[in-house]
Amino acid sequence: MFRKKFFLSIIIPVLFIALLWLIRFIQDQFQLSFYGFGIYPLEARGLPGIIVSPLFHGDAEHLLNNSLPLLVLGAAIFYFYSQVAFRVIGFTWLLTGILVWLAGREAWHIGASGLVYGMASFLFVSGLIRRYIRLMALSLLVAFLYGSMVWGMFPFVYAEVSWESHMLGALTGLILALWYRHEGPQRPEPDWYDDDVSEPDIDTGVLKNIEED
Repeated sequence: MFRKKFFLSIIIPVLFIALLWLIRFIQDQFQLSFYGFGIYPLEARGLPGIIVSPLFHGDAEHLLNNSLPLLVLGAAIFYFYSQVAFRVIGFTWLLTGILVWLAGREAWHIGASGLVYGMASFLFVSGLIRRYIRLMALSLLVAFLYGSMVWGMFPFVYAEVSWESHMLGALTGLILALWYRHEGPQRPEPDWYDDDVSEPDIDTGVLKNIEED
């Protein structure tokens, strides 16, 4: 059961990463520039980038840096949050793009980094607010593996990259963790907990006799 669920959880992340590398391969082979498919804030030419910008990366190193987090975080979402995984990833993709278009600086923004930050934020916050030991352990693992990513949300650290995508992706993940807090896996109730427990029956006749005596 575990192997089957694990295998299913990595299929979509693996296929997505393969698609990103195929696009990168085509770009390198034909010396193409895909910056025009990115997000350019507050301009009509940048609107298509809301949908397609995560598919394109500035260079192979940029894509390589995103590939492992996309695999690990994507697999974790599909494994532990399978009921809401598609919605979480879809809304992270879309809302991050919209926010970058509205609030980003005047430059072309490309890459899946916003998606990475959104998934990491969702996993971290979801585990904490659900108070479920397995998911809290996952939160701590995400913090351990990717906690250093927090520096990528500040312009004075990585001014040359789209820190806006990082910051707004993380914000989107936080919002979605709160929005879907009642969906997906929940902390199991203790075995002894039973909402249907009723007060013990009282034999009023016995009480009556006692009172009369």
